Amino acid sequence: MPSLTKCVYFFSLCAVALVVSACATYYQSHFDFNKEFEQGDLTKALETLKKREREGEGKTKFLYNVNKGLLLSILGEYEESNTYFEKAFLFGEDYHINYVAEATAYFSNPNVTSYRGEDHEHLMVLYFKAINFIKMNKPEEALVECRRLNIRLNQLNDKYVSEEKFQRDAFVHTLMGIIYQSTQDYNNAFIAYRNAVEVYENEYAKLFGMRVPLQLKKDLLNTASWTGFKDEFEQFKTKFEMHDFTVSKPDAELVFFWHNGLGPVKDEWSINFVIHPGDGNTMVFANADMGLNFSFAVHESKDRADLSKLEVFRVAFPRYRERGLYFHTAHLQVDSMEYSLELAEDINKIAFHSLRQRMLQEFGKGLLRAALKKATEHSLRKEDERLGAVIGIVNAITEKADTRNWQTLPHSIFYSRAPLKEGINPVKFTLQSHNQRNIDYNFTYTAKKGQTLFHTFSSLETVTAPYRYY
Repeated sequence: MPSLTKCVYFFSLCAVALVVSACATYYQSHFDFNKEFEQGDLTKALETLKKREREGEGKTKFLYNVNKGLLLSILGEYEESNTYFEKAFLFGEDYHINYVAEATAYFSNPNVTSYRGEDHEHLMVLYFKAINFIKMNKPEEALVECRRLNIRLNQLNDKYVSEEKFQRDAFVHTLMGIIYQSTQDYNNAFIAYRNAVEVYENEYAKLFGMRVPLQLKKDLLNTASWTGFKDEFEQFKTKFEMHDFTVSKPDAELVFFWHNGLGPVKDEWSINFVIHPGDGNTMVFANADMGLNFSFAVHESKDRADLSKLEVFRVAFPRYRERGLYFHTAHLQVDSMEYSLELAEDINKIAFHSLRQRMLQEFGKGLLRAALKKATEHSLRKEDERLGAVIGIVNAITEKADTRNWQTLPHSIFYSRAPLKEGINPVKFTLQSHNQRNIDYNFTYTAKKGQTLFHTFSSLETVTAPYRYY
């Protein structure tokens, strides 16, 4: 067999071998773990994750650590959970761009680089760490995570200028206020609540259609009064139209967080582009149906000639697929009184918005990747048509979007605050589904005077169809 034929044969086998790995999304390649987690078989999901320990040092180390951290947190292993969340946090702090991998990505796909995590995912790492600490009755350690959260929020403010960017997190400020209040630091609690109200009223209302939770308004008024901020107390009472509000402090309190559903999964979609000559030394990649035009500089005339022969080709981009909510409302019942769980964070909408805001950047990277691949292919075709054809096949197969994301995050986070009496307190938690089906859970809390108890509840049920994409 001639050496060139052997080379072509070898590349053909490689191309076929790449099909299976290249076509699978991140969700599909971890289907066993995802299915077990979604069905609530958490012990089995943890066993499956342990079999993938090598990923803890690979390109998806961030996702391995946050998945294991979240799973252990749900299982009540809070200390071990925080070990993995801390690894994820430090990865985000110490992340350095691997320029070799970044360059390689332009000749294959972005999955050859380390997944660095989305902005909201890094905030959620610290949220879960703080929750774990307060459930271990370590409020001081929880406050450390609050300070870290504040630093991350300041970094987002510095990172983005556009008002359309996700740069301030209302729920994170609310959480900081709740933890400060639980330690009787009412001054810092008031500041955090005031910041949260501002973000809900501005960014969250505009970007996500969310309102200020009623409980947040009550907490802001209470802490204003307890801190002695009489003018602010009257100002916000008028602003919120809560003229009859009276300050009260029960024996103890329960703060209940409901992690509802599952966040979106990154999927893949593709667009066909046509190449035509532009002005000067440029080639224009266009899709008339979507009104998209991207131009790239071409410095040599022979490169223009090569690119002009491409005509039509496919470029892959990431998109989110929503997993719809099965449960829509919930409430607590304490001593015949009901306390509704209110939406505080819509992680699903934040994820969709964040990707939408950077799609122009994704388009630019995808088209540059495709142009470099095609230029290489056509250069090889000049020397050998068969080898160029095989490279063309490999290029097509390896054209893949980055579909990695933290897929065990909840869809949304709801919360409520309920008064408790000193001693034993039976509490009923009721979930209501989209078809008006109610499911009740009964809990018993033993509270000391002046104590704030914390509880998280995860409902993993989702509606599988119809899908909503971005």
